[in-house]
Amino acid sequence: MLIARNLPEAAAKILRGLRKDYQVAFEPFRARGIEINLLKIQDLECVLKGRDPFKNVSEFPFWVKLWEAALVLADVAATLPLESGPRLLELGAGLGAPGLVAAARGFEVTLSDYEERVLNFQRVSAAASNLKVDCRFLDWQRPPVLTPFNTIIGAEILFRDDLLPPLLALFDRLLAPGGAIYLCHDLRRKTLYRFLDLAQADYTIKARKIELSSGEEKNEVLLNCLTRKEAGSRASRPLDS
Repeated sequence: MLIARNLPEAAAKILRGLRKDYQVAFEPFRARGIEINLLKIQDLECVLKGRDPFKNVSEFPFWVKLWEAALVLADVAATLPLESGPRLLELGAGLGAPGLVAAARGFEVTLSDYEERVLNFQRVSAAASNLKVDCRFLDWQRPPVLTPFNTIIGAEILFRDDLLPPLLALFDRLLAPGGAIYLCHDLRRKTLYRFLDLAQADYTIKARKIELSSGEEKNEVLLNCLTRKEAGSRASRPLDS
């Protein structure tokens, strides 16, 4: 409650609106010594209603949960070299943990998603963490004119085959020369492999498989780094080691 009382009025107003629809609370999120305050939904089952993120892809609200892939991507964001360029875009950011971690590092961050309520979660979390980020509605098929970004990141954004060509076109449009794209997904997501098959024509792709354990439950995610073949990667990247 102390965090909520200290919010700027604009963020406090947004929070009051979100509380009319969801049971929410601030939770500390840490990545390599960086701590942010993340606004999260507490009654997830009331929102998910038993839907499966692998079977009910078209109707699953991916944004409501902090996925294992987002945890890995936040760790990457905590180690990205600032000298690679300050501008960073998180696509399909959802709760926005990776992008907020990058903002805490000093990057100029744009968090993007397709629903205004998702952006409102991001705005409140940024305010609660004393961070300045640009929260922007972004339709991959009809993107606005934006200055290219040095780094583009995304966790669990490859869930529909029909959106793969628009996403690749978006990358071509928004990735600055010499830039890099970091994507992280559950290994069970079949669309991931179809995307990588399409992307390899224009991008050099590095991959790392990471296993996360929570009690008896184990999840495997694949972290990919994409760089344009004609430009290559001029800065040291976390996947180089």
